[in-house]
Amino acid sequence: QVQPVESGGGLVQAGGSLRLSCAASGRTGRIYAVGWFRQAPGKEREFVATKTWSSNIVYYADSVKGRFTISRDYAKSTVYLQMNSLKLEDTALYYCAADEEPTVVPGRAPEKYDYWGQGTQVTVSS
Repeated sequence: QVQPVESGGGLVQAGGSLRLSCAASGRTGRIYAVGWFRQAPGKEREFVATKTWSSNIVYYADSVKGRFTISRDYAKSTVYLQMNSLKLEDTALYYCAADEEPTVVPGRAPEKYDYWGQGTQVTVSS
């Protein structure tokens, strides 16, 4: 199994930045991709960004493209989500998830991902 653990959430003013971290442990050699998702109160969980574990294929939701960047520190088995120009609507609980099944491209559906962290709260204030 793989255990993803998120950190880095917090309270930030609109226009500010935060960097979320997802530290993966366990059978990391089986990871195909790591994705970030978010869920706001009363809304469904939505895709934010994903990156293949061992290469650099990345995808972003249209709502965050140009503002968020997903990357990986290969020495630390950690995936980051750099979030810039934060907006009020970015407020949500952010989850990191690991997908073990290789596909042509990383998936955007939550159902594609096998292991989930507990989430880290991001709150953007005006």
